[in-house]
Amino acid sequence: MSFESNGEIACCGGKLLKLSHKSNEIGSHMDVNIYLPKQYYNGDGNPIPVIYFLSGLTCTPQNASEKAFWQIQADNYGFSIVFPDTSPRGDEIPDDKDQSYDFGLGAGFYVDATEKPFADHYRMFSYIHEELPHALDKFFNRDAKKLEFVHNTGITGHSMGGYGALTGFLKYYGKDRYVSCSAFAPIVNPSQVPWGQKAFTGYLGHDKELWKQHDPSYIIKNVDNTTGSEILIHQGSSDPFLEKQLRPDLLLEAVKGTSWENKIKVNVVDGFDHSYYFVSSFVPQHAAFHAKNLGLI
Repeated sequence: MSFESNGEIACCGGKLLKLSHKSNEIGSHMDVNIYLPKQYYNGDGNPIPVIYFLSGLTCTPQNASEKAFWQIQADNYGFSIVFPDTSPRGDEIPDDKDQSYDFGLGAGFYVDATEKPFADHYRMFSYIHEELPHALDKFFNRDAKKLEFVHNTGITGHSMGGYGALTGFLKYYGKDRYVSCSAFAPIVNPSQVPWGQKAFTGYLGHDKELWKQHDPSYIIKNVDNTTGSEILIHQGSSDPFLEKQLRPDLLLEAVKGTSWENKIKVNVVDGFDHSYYFVSSFVPQHAAFHAKNLGLI
């Protein structure tokens, strides 16, 4: 699969590449940004680990690329970071009939839709976790293995993207894919909150038992934490969505009595909101967490 270059920006010690490609899963072109750290250009030739950052509602690949300051940390530790889009894009892509921000364009919720008219294009789970990693691996590693896009990677995200990171990590647990997971203000129990209920109804239908297959607070109960993995979460105490939409307490309640109890580290940080001011403040802690799990420190 070929990627088109839409820009190459010198940043910190490496480069941010703005790419696009035709996705078979999505049925349209998708944008993706990737930061290649200084080690990619002047390293010792060992493959560079990759972290995927999944963004939240309304975002494109540009938001976290410009506002989260991952690039500094990527240079510090020697990992690459991939910023995918949050939904299909294009005139042919169905959108929310009410043009709301929390469904449709910019709000793919990282699931494979089964309901019309969204099922043909909104296949974000398969795109993020299967098509995109393998496409990047084929494109960047044609001549030599320089980046680890498919195996032993890290995943993180913000809000809706935090939900996507948790779900992907848990569904692929034990399958040599993600060795590290963190999240910033994630939606942890979408079946029980308005954002998730709206998205699941529109993309997956009305079967609430089916919803549980896409809800981290249910999935985690059936995943045995055989390696003692920890999940790092930061949540702002002044986040306006905390009590109605995010509810990290529901995830902590769900893991009681399981092998994940005491392995979910929820750090509620006083005074922080839901913005990228919050995200960027705690990227250094998340970068160190992933770097340790990826064997970089």
